[in-house]
Amino acid sequence: MAGNNSVVGGAVSLAQINEKVIIVQMLVSIFLCINSLLIITFFRKECFYTTARYILFAVTLLSDSLMLFMSDILLILNYFGFAMQVWICVIISVVVFVYNIVTPVTLTVMTLERYVAICMPLRHAELCSTRSTMHCILIIHGLSSVPCIVVLSTFFASASLSLYKQYRLCSVEMFMLSRWQDHVRSAVQQFYFLIMVIIIVFAYVKIMKVAKAASGEDKKSSWKGLRTVILHGFQLLLCLIQLWTPFIETAVIQNNVMLFINVRYSNYILFNLTPRCLSPLIYGLRDETFFHALKNFACFGFHKRNV
Repeated sequence: MAGNNSVVGGAVSLAQINEKVIIVQMLVSIFLCINSLLIITFFRKECFYTTARYILFAVTLLSDSLMLFMSDILLILNYFGFAMQVWICVIISVVVFVYNIVTPVTLTVMTLERYVAICMPLRHAELCSTRSTMHCILIIHGLSSVPCIVVLSTFFASASLSLYKQYRLCSVEMFMLSRWQDHVRSAVQQFYFLIMVIIIVFAYVKIMKVAKAASGEDKKSSWKGLRTVILHGFQLLLCLIQLWTPFIETAVIQNNVMLFINVRYSNYILFNLTPRCLSPLIYGLRDETFFHALKNFACFGFHKRNV
């Protein structure tokens, strides 16, 4: 893979690289600024950090922000061909591997929270208390660490000690020393997403039944919850497609290097950045309580700067 990256580096002009990098920096900066504003708003009101769905929303914001920041750094390093020692790449990759899974797992838990709120309202306070949510966050990170442990375990079992001191471009392909390791990684991740899809479909069907049977305010709340589940499902679909992009890129690079560069760039924008910018839309702008708090904070901050 390092050889392929060096070929890519030679094939692309500096102007083309700069144009792509600048566009990504603009998008990442916008998303990070929005996420930062939402995170500050979350901590300004007690009702947010004592309510399950808002706590989980904050987890996705923090996870997405960290993932965007780390993946952006790796993107820049790879575009400009900056190599690092393998052991440093391992440390960085642990964060990237784990938080690449944290967001979709959290989205699944948020879907279950909506299912409990709408289909089991009498038990919602008990099952989705602040204490239970904190325990849930620990479980989310534990589950999200399993694919990382699998990938690194297969790498540690196959890599020689001398490899850790070598300089390589840091990418996930660096850990795939054999074809079977790539298959194991893909199998574990797709198993995770299969379970997530099943949970979301289950919640969708149950909430839809409640929405059809409800009336008045309950009906409005149920259909709003149903739309939230659909948006979570769309986010997960984009995350799932991201798992298939390495297979597409591997097939493309064998035929056309320039096409490979454009495909990898497009994949990063569509399936890495896009799913992580939908969370602010789903809970930050669609939720009336959070939107009003965000609006008040933004207006107050603007007024304060002009006083």
